[in-house]
Amino acid sequence: MKKTYVITGSTSGIGKVLLTKLADGNIVFAGYRNEKYKKDLVEVGAIPFFIDMEDSQSIKDAAQFIKSQTDKIDTLFNVAGCVIAGIMEILPPEKIKKQFDINTFSHIEFTQNLLPNVDKVINISSMASFGIFPFISPYCASKRALDILFNAMTLESDLKVISIKPGVIATPLWRKSIELNQDSIENCSGYEKQMNYLVGNAQRNGGRGLTAEQAADFVIKINNLKNPKSSYTIGLDAKLAELFSKLPLTLQNKIVKLGMKLRVK
Repeated sequence: MKKTYVITGSTSGIGKVLLTKLADGNIVFAGYRNEKYKKDLVEVGAIPFFIDMEDSQSIKDAAQFIKSQTDKIDTLFNVAGCVIAGIMEILPPEKIKKQFDINTFSHIEFTQNLLPNVDKVINISSMASFGIFPFISPYCASKRALDILFNAMTLESDLKVISIKPGVIATPLWRKSIELNQDSIENCSGYEKQMNYLVGNAQRNGGRGLTAEQAADFVIKINNLKNPKSSYTIGLDAKLAELFSKLPLTLQNKIVKLGMKLRVK
């Protein structure tokens, strides 16, 4: 039976693979921000819609366009996101706000504007939601907030919300994160060793972990379940992060600090 899906972040990574796998035989609305991707989305068989996750009016317009085309969305896949990195002692507050605007508030606003047409929401969260990883704490906090606020929707209504928390996935997200945080990397007096480690780790992440296809296959499998759980992890590193998060915070901090002392040189 033909389904109707909406995907944000559909031009790269997990979102792009999801689109290619779901477009055949279904109606898929695919979000883009860069106009150069619009033609590609049409060729895949999707219905493209413009959305800027930092622009409230753009989010409202995107939702209105979709609702003008259909009155039923089987699944909304909230995939779009970014990584803001830096040292918390010197990270500008506007950078932290940008992180929450893109990773958290935009998805809430988009979902709210699509209701009541949505039957189910699948959020691509992160293992970062389980705790604070040094130098990417805004990312961790934004994903944790995403999980908490969307879980409230489940508690307060009949809307089904599923959080999928992958570990490291080899996607362009890591390369883009270096470009996005160039100013923090270049202006980190006193923290050069830490930022060099951060850049190196991001570069390594771009070529390790699960593939976007493996992650997308898992997401589709969960989407097809009749009675899915509220939360899933993907990858050994994500499962270890979940277990680690259950330790007392003081012990977590000691272990992380020891790990950083051994790695940041």
